[in-house]
Amino acid sequence: MSVVGIIAEYNPFHSGHEFLMNQARYIAGDKDPIIVVMSGNYVQRGEMAIMDKWSRAKAALESGADLVLELPFSTSVQPADLFSLGSIDQLVKLGATDLVFGVEDATQNFAYLGSKIAEIPQSHMDFNDYSQTYSTQYNQMVAREVGHEVNEPNAILALAYAVANHNLGTPLSLHPVNRIGAGHDDVLQNNGVVQSASAIRNIILHGQNNAELKQWMPKKELSALTKQQAYPNWNLLFPFLKYRLESSSIQELQRIYQMSEGLEYKMKQEIHLTHSFTEFLRRIKSKRYTYSRLRRLALYTLLNVTQEDMLNSFNQESLLLLGYSKIGRRYLKKIRKEHGTTLISKVDQKNTKEGSMNLQLRVDRLYEQIMQVDQDFGRRPLEV
Repeated sequence: MSVVGIIAEYNPFHSGHEFLMNQARYIAGDKDPIIVVMSGNYVQRGEMAIMDKWSRAKAALESGADLVLELPFSTSVQPADLFSLGSIDQLVKLGATDLVFGVEDATQNFAYLGSKIAEIPQSHMDFNDYSQTYSTQYNQMVAREVGHEVNEPNAILALAYAVANHNLGTPLSLHPVNRIGAGHDDVLQNNGVVQSASAIRNIILHGQNNAELKQWMPKKELSALTKQQAYPNWNLLFPFLKYRLESSSIQELQRIYQMSEGLEYKMKQEIHLTHSFTEFLRRIKSKRYTYSRLRRLALYTLLNVTQEDMLNSFNQESLLLLGYSKIGRRYLKKIRKEHGTTLISKVDQKNTKEGSMNLQLRVDRLYEQIMQVDQDFGRRPLEV
């Protein structure tokens, strides 16, 4: 039996994701399940998702997924190595045998490269050149040690999957698939059959011609997206972040997850002088930190996510079941009997008392305020 896994954000779900789902179905066949572990209302680069987790899960199910489960916040809003390790670990616990992912060049042997990188001594990864970012130094180290340069965003993430897969000791079969159309962060390409999620978000957020989107998104999801009353983004959230930073003491900010090296002083100093999130990031940016790292830190700060919160989440992780197909329902019975993960199909006071669901409930409260739609209590898994 093949159990094909996909790690996703679907921010939003578009025709490129449909293509990858079709490739996963080719591997799974007609009767075996496709499992998607998906970031919830907050995504890896430190942003709110433009559509809520239920809408994105529904789009995935309607395009062929059999199970869609929400990754804990403590996994989904992390740098690539921790995001990959947590996601692969969950897929293994769910009984996955294969992993399908999109890359710029699918001819690369990611399993081999991942095993070679995993064997590099830790001493070779102690990066102390503060004139360069961690990611730059990491890529240089990979080129030096393995003889292979990795610069494209999806290839970097794919390598992180491969390293995590090797380190966990229960390797999934890796199936890289060539991305078609636009790259991960490409701007709008008017002649493209497939656009990047970034380009689609820009069209929505800047009020451009939404009619164009029908070329690149499933009809039902596009309809849901264009009917939304709000589109979460950092410009909308910036006043809340400004209030948090200006009203919190240095001691309170020091408790925030990943707050280090005096960033709390820098953030508190610069927030008072800025009028937009983009300007704020530029003021606190240095070669030591990537913009993604700083966006994540800003998000942890906004949501008051502390080191203790993250440790509690890591120590008691569970997955929220967002939806399933008929194949998925049958496989759920097998998971509950044979595999070592906690699945939650109904959020209640008991299962949100501690652990990852406690943190999930807290951070979703802000998303609910923005979107005016309940995200946890009262929601049931979708059946497609």
